[in-house]
Amino acid sequence: MPKLGKRTRAAREATDNVKAHSVEEAVKSVKANATAKFDETIEIAMNLGIDTRHADQQVRGVVALPNGTGRNVRVAVFAKDAKAEEATAAGADIVGAEDLMEKIQGGFMDFDRVIATPDMMAVVGRLGKVLGPRGLMPNPKVGTVTPDVTKAVKDAKGGAVQFKAEKAGVIHAGVGKASFDEKAIAENVQAFIDAVAKAKPSGAKGTYIKKIAISSTMGPGVKIDTSAPNA
Repeated sequence: MPKLGKRTRAAREATDNVKAHSVEEAVKSVKANATAKFDETIEIAMNLGIDTRHADQQVRGVVALPNGTGRNVRVAVFAKDAKAEEATAAGADIVGAEDLMEKIQGGFMDFDRVIATPDMMAVVGRLGKVLGPRGLMPNPKVGTVTPDVTKAVKDAKGGAVQFKAEKAGVIHAGVGKASFDEKAIAENVQAFIDAVAKAKPSGAKGTYIKKIAISSTMGPGVKIDTSAPNA
């Protein structure tokens, strides 16, 4: 195992990794240990009691964090004519149709979110092998295939976070920055937990939310009490 630096070792020693904390206690601990020279991302990991091999145990959705993510999200929109103009006016970074598809096929990937109007999905579908593995494929379930491109772009820019359970039933997401105050981080964490709780699939049996932990980019994880209200 690689040797831990003094700062990381001290942070881990100061953190109780066994006890489950309230959201507020966990945020306070994580924020105190976010001592890197850059603005660390606050990350959440949730272990769910699901088997993603079954269609009725998929967990996927989107949540608008009340205090945003603290990062600049670059948005690409597939749209034509009036809808393309609407997307540009809403603040989209890249807007196009077949020309954008060809650009992406050529290796262009300078964006974090892809939105498409329904009529453009035949074009976007040809990028499935490129966008799919990166989790960037537009999907009506999370509001990224929609005729309302203004709302979709503004949501993406304003702090809408998509989530999807991985094979092992784990969900990861960034829910803010260490520079946020404790209240703002806690509100974002709780909003994310609530959204995942509401997305409980019909096929889930037994304990749905098994474990929750938050951490900063360079800091140790801190467990959140899953029996607390809304968790």
